Amino acid sequence: MFQNFWFNVEYGINHVLDINAYDHVLFLIVLTVPYMFKDWKRVFLLVSMFTLGHTLSLVLSAYNVVTVNASVVEFLIPITIMVVALFNVFTSGKGAQREKVGVLFLSTLFFGLVHGLGFAREFKMLLGDSDNKLILLLEFALGIELAQIIIVFLVLFLGYIVQTIFRFSKRDWIMVISAIVVGLVIPMILNSDFLS
Repeated sequence: MFQNFWFNVEYGINHVLDINAYDHVLFLIVLTVPYMFKDWKRVFLLVSMFTLGHTLSLVLSAYNVVTVNASVVEFLIPITIMVVALFNVFTSGKGAQREKVGVLFLSTLFFGLVHGLGFAREFKMLLGDSDNKLILLLEFALGIELAQIIIVFLVLFLGYIVQTIFRFSKRDWIMVISAIVVGLVIPMILNSDFLS
């Protein structure tokens, strides 16, 4: 029982931390970079909204409520990352902190839905003929949340070091990281099957 539980949690952790599928990490980076440790509650809520969206789309897919074209989803995933990164660049991160909770949280929930749909096919194979789909989904979601908290902590910690020890301005830190992510995401968009 515990072995199955840990396998599913670990699967969720590995899904986020998979070096070959770093889109999830890039999204978390641009979502977190405008914030500091003192904003941890807001960041935690944002990340949880993302997990909720991700899990919701896996539930809908696991129970065959939705089926989507994989190439469309694979195209939309880098687009969602690009939108958040550009939002950071154009508002130099201030937009994220001033933003009314509703808009930011709903958009994060939507991005979670899109990212979840990108993983739905692989997740269905993992489910197989399992009777306990919901339990498996919750264990997987727990793994995703744990991995996201690790990444968020690292981004906040790096931000703290860069801004206190290296005296980077907060604006420069947000701009540089968001611009790097934009640079990484452009090839993902251009190379997507949807465009070819």
